[in-house]
Amino acid sequence: MNNQKIAKIGENLACLHLTRQKFKIIDRNVRFSGGEIDIIAKKQNLLVFVEVKTRTNHNYGYPEQSWDFFKNIKFKKATDKYIAKTDYLGDYRADLITIDINKNKAELRHYKSIELED
Repeated sequence: MNNQKIAKIGENLACLHLTRQKFKIIDRNVRFSGGEIDIIAKKQNLLVFVEVKTRTNHNYGYPEQSWDFFKNIKFKKATDKYIAKTDYLGDYRADLITIDINKNKAELRHYKSIELED
């Protein structure tokens, strides 16, 4: 299975998780020059920007380990551009969802309110 298919499966699982948490999925795969937001979700007055990392093995580490300083900066730039483009003035946060897929089992971890670099 190629990386794009694995990423798509991970994002679908993350969306399912979020909807079960009563979030409404607003948008997916929002791209800006220099960055991308995998999922934008909303619950009441809170907008959540979600990065999803999916792995099928640990040859290159756990999915959490792929979230580094440079990816953090790119994600922050994308969230800032989304906020500016939409003139959003409400509360928001950034979350990281990691998924390990092993055979027919998926383990999802949801890290809420991750700190974004300036």
